[in-house]
Amino acid sequence: MAKVLMKGNEAIGEAAIRAGCLNYFAYPITPQSEVAEYLSKRLPEVGGVFLQGESEVAVGYMIFGASGAGERVMTTSSSPGISLMSEAISYIAAAECPAVFVNIMRGGPGLGGILPSQGDYFQATKGGGHGDYHLLVLAPDGVQEAVEMTMQAFTLAEKYRNPVMIMGDGMIGQMMEPVEFPDDLKTEPSNKDDWATNGMSTRKSKKPNLVKSLFLDSTELNQHNMKLKAKYEQMKKEDVQYELYNADGEYQILLASYGTMSRVCRTAIDMLKEEGIEAAMFRPKTLFPFPEKQVHDAAAKDSCKCVISIEMSMGQMVEDVQRCVMGKKPVEFYGECGGEIPSPEKIIEIVKELIG
Repeated sequence: MAKVLMKGNEAIGEAAIRAGCLNYFAYPITPQSEVAEYLSKRLPEVGGVFLQGESEVAVGYMIFGASGAGERVMTTSSSPGISLMSEAISYIAAAECPAVFVNIMRGGPGLGGILPSQGDYFQATKGGGHGDYHLLVLAPDGVQEAVEMTMQAFTLAEKYRNPVMIMGDGMIGQMMEPVEFPDDLKTEPSNKDDWATNGMSTRKSKKPNLVKSLFLDSTELNQHNMKLKAKYEQMKKEDVQYELYNADGEYQILLASYGTMSRVCRTAIDMLKEEGIEAAMFRPKTLFPFPEKQVHDAAAKDSCKCVISIEMSMGQMVEDVQRCVMGKKPVEFYGECGGEIPSPEKIIEIVKELIG
């Protein structure tokens, strides 16, 4: 398949169509507005539905309605917009409806700025809305992986009947890279007759389906939460994704990083190697489920003196790294935010300080 040069935001939109999603509702916000601009033109060409809501709050419930009716549906937004959708996301998770959310992160808190950030890690992985729920969270490191994860997201959402979030940032949204759209990642929508409110005419069973998140009986609500918890445990067993870079041999330090920040870390590791210093990188591709055993084992290697989490935030993923390393090795942190991006040279400086 020939590659096409595309901006990240536009590639995400095209990937959704290639994955069989023909329903997209959104509200514009920088730095992801090009997704909506692209799909406003592209979806009508393929018989799809594009609708700009009056707010992100409204969009969240449009997503709930479409997913509850059994349609493949997606929205994209950026940090404050995702905050406004958080109530709806909690409802969608509780009602066990599959949907895909894309967050092209910008700096915060508050309105913050429009430059790239990784400050929404807690929001995505610990639950941005109320109640005991989790999203399955994917974190691409570039445009090609954003394409692949967008296409995979619909299959995962339907497998678990759960919202999936793709965590990009302003760099992924705005950069241009050559991409291809793998045909093997396109799947047919799963049979939703057993649960979706998709009409009675084509269904074998004539029993009405009910999509809801309200459980007034405490025993019933507890049982529902236990059912959801079992689903999240299944995610941990079956759908953890990660990458280890330069970790086959001995290394003195393990860098933990995700998304576009991991590309900077990869460059720093290559530059350190030229100086005779061996460093490795652990990159979670799924932020939830987090690759707990994998980072623990990588940090436990005898040659590894310490671990450092490098992020475009003030320190969020580092808490999961610390939890998983379990005190076996010191875990340090370095981060910049607001659109400032740690350089390879800065990372090299910090690594040399830590390993003495």
